[in-house]
Amino acid sequence: MNRTPLILALVVVLMWSTVATAFKLTLALISPLQMLWIAVATTFVILCVATIAQKKVTLARQYLQESPGYFLLLALLNPTLYYLILFAAYDLLPAQQAQALNYTWAVVLSILAVPFLGQKFTLKNLISILLAYGGVVVIATQGNLLALDFKNPLGVALALSSSLFFAGYWILNTRKPRDAVVSLLLCFGLSLPILSVLMLIQGDVTLMPWQAVAGGIYIGTFEMGFAFLLWMQAMRMTDNTAQLSNLVYLSPPLSLLLLATIADEPVMISTIIGLILIISGVLFQQLKRRR
Repeated sequence: MNRTPLILALVVVLMWSTVATAFKLTLALISPLQMLWIAVATTFVILCVATIAQKKVTLARQYLQESPGYFLLLALLNPTLYYLILFAAYDLLPAQQAQALNYTWAVVLSILAVPFLGQKFTLKNLISILLAYGGVVVIATQGNLLALDFKNPLGVALALSSSLFFAGYWILNTRKPRDAVVSLLLCFGLSLPILSVLMLIQGDVTLMPWQAVAGGIYIGTFEMGFAFLLWMQAMRMTDNTAQLSNLVYLSPPLSLLLLATIADEPVMISTIIGLILIISGVLFQQLKRRR
């Protein structure tokens, strides 16, 4: 693998390793909707600069004129519903659990690819699903499998349902591929007025502490904005996308370490076991594709 895309990918992994802690600390100060609005606004500014720098403003206008409904649907899926539901899950669950459950989106994507992309459902699909959702049960019950005592069923349901919206977003992108930077710009730009209306309805347009604003800006910069741009650049430059994609799974253990040291959230053995099962299921699915 070339050194430059490897370095870019590792930088992104470090960024994503910090955001679960940022989510938890910021949500202690403001609501999920407020945090998402700040993050989306920050990302939109970053994507505007990137679009102008790449001289793609005309392309953005063309896309919006050709398919306004398509991009509005994408914007509703991601970032609006995906992050709003995910942040609500982080608000209810320990961050380590919400983060681990969020990784099921890749397995959900393989399931949705069967009816929507015409892919075959195989034995390896089934094994991948059983591994991943076995991990979900371990995390949701905190290891108490025999009793099936779900500690926070609403939080678990939100974390799992967020993966449906993210997988649906990628299914639509696969069916109608467009320039990635411009598509993201339109999605975040269209999401901003939707979130603004929701904030007015919920009465969330209030003065927020500067720490919360800083947290939202950090999330918009490192979970979304620069992370997306650097990751796309790394994927364009690499000659081995499978190996590069697997680097993402360095993020969870680093994130657990940061949660324990900065957010003072003790790491549960059940989370580690469940996360291993979920990632094993995802990697098993990728092994099928490589072969």
